[in-house]
Amino acid sequence: MSADASAPAKKIAVKNPVVDLDGDEMTRIIWQKIKDQLILPYLDIEIKYYDLGMESRDNTNDQITLDAAEAIKKYKVGIKCATITPDSARVKEFNLKQKWKSPNGTIRNALNGTVFREPIFIDNVPRFIPAWKKPIIIARHAFGDQYKSTDFEVNGPGKYEVSFTPEGASEATMRKTVYDFKGPGVGLGMFNTKESITAFAHACFKMAIDRKMPLYLGTKSTVISTYDAYWDKIFINLYESEYKGEFEKLGIWYEHRLVDDMVAQLVKMEGGLILALGNMLGDIISDLVAQGCGSLALMSSVLVAKGDSPGEFIYESEAAHGTVTRHFRQHQQGKPTSTNPIASIYAWTRGLIHRAQLDGTPELETFAQNLETACIESVKNGVMTKDLAISIHGSKAGAETYVTTDEYLAEVARRLAKLQAASN
Repeated sequence: MSADASAPAKKIAVKNPVVDLDGDEMTRIIWQKIKDQLILPYLDIEIKYYDLGMESRDNTNDQITLDAAEAIKKYKVGIKCATITPDSARVKEFNLKQKWKSPNGTIRNALNGTVFREPIFIDNVPRFIPAWKKPIIIARHAFGDQYKSTDFEVNGPGKYEVSFTPEGASEATMRKTVYDFKGPGVGLGMFNTKESITAFAHACFKMAIDRKMPLYLGTKSTVISTYDAYWDKIFINLYESEYKGEFEKLGIWYEHRLVDDMVAQLVKMEGGLILALGNMLGDIISDLVAQGCGSLALMSSVLVAKGDSPGEFIYESEAAHGTVTRHFRQHQQGKPTSTNPIASIYAWTRGLIHRAQLDGTPELETFAQNLETACIESVKNGVMTKDLAISIHGSKAGAETYVTTDEYLAEVARRLAKLQAASN
């Protein structure tokens, strides 16, 4: 059954727009198929479209990425396809003007948001860490730290110092020696702000309440005794002053742990928790959790930022993986691919769920949940892409164990039509 043939006679009216951020390579191809087969047949929706493909970013000197971030601030919901962050080889391949920054990093810094990454559990996809029975949500503070640091190389002996000069002052009021170099080496200086860490903490506490999960903060405050302890202080003060009562009503809790102890305990826990981490640790451990749960392609990713009004939050959902270059090369040769589209579909569903909650449209939220169910039920009934077939059957997975991307999307569309018909 085609998606067009199964489309409802009446579409769901979406009250306010969503911002659609298009991407690159194979995920861009799949992105359009998702919209054509699974979204637009069911929704009467205004889409504010921004092409964040590599060529478009280069042609606009990356202004389109900043414009997209402003649109997300305005409309409160962004839905993003995977994009390329160019290295030297990509600069040459696309004949780019320069090595443009990561669109994800630009948008995260513009929104001052927190990235929440959560594995998508499917019963018949084995977990490499079998103790995990419930989702583990990694909250990554996507601002500052190593990703906005200043680093440099030194050629010989010398003193590496840092200083701070207050605004309006003529001289530094603080100066510290980091290291006396006796020979060549490297240096690194990084920062964060009270405003950004506080916004991160609010987003984490809100997510814990929404999901009714305990929240842990992981730092190395015993070693980085000022920088990391600053995070601990902000979190505990907010918890005691604003969130403790609601946490206790829900039977959940907040706890700070040293990150090495937290990671060691994590592999023995059953899951069902939120772990708040700094920028680099959040990046690394979210990939560990994704792979530990079966596949990097089974991971949802949502950027949450505080809006202008009290209690208002902005969401930008995205696929947590890259642009699948290898499959794109096959596609360019006219060959069918078996690329997993689930994370890209979840980018749409998670964004639409937030749109529904902002607008008070439960029928839209039900549609998004039905689409997620259609994805999961397809895999549970043996219709899956090659990556999941290998995860289940190992290297012996033959062609009979998996389908192409188009075949998987057709199965999801068929199941979605049935679920929507039952919901109406």
